Amino acid sequence: MNVKLIRMSSGEDVVATVVDNGIEFITIQDAIVAVPTGQGQMGFAPWSPILSKEEKQIKVNKQFVVYVAEVASDVCDSYNKMFNVIITPEKKLIV
Repeated sequence: MNVKLIRMSSGEDVVATVVDNGIEFITIQDAIVAVPTGQGQMGFAPWSPILSKEEKQIKVNKQFVVYVAEVASDVCDSYNKMFNVIITPEKKLIV
């Protein structure tokens, strides 16, 4: 899974799965944004809450993208739990 942090020119920090990172467009799915919930904590909300449920992927023109970067591991874990991605446990040696 290719979960990335995408900073938009509007100032939004979008966390999404990057499906295709082309020359002019970046195609994403399952896009969310962090929103303050109070007491210094953050929650997540859909990036485009009125988007049709049938619309699985969104093409964003790269002129509106400031940067694409790795997302913090705890945010990535939360994202994966939200979208029911199978998470494999860390491999540990048996001693």
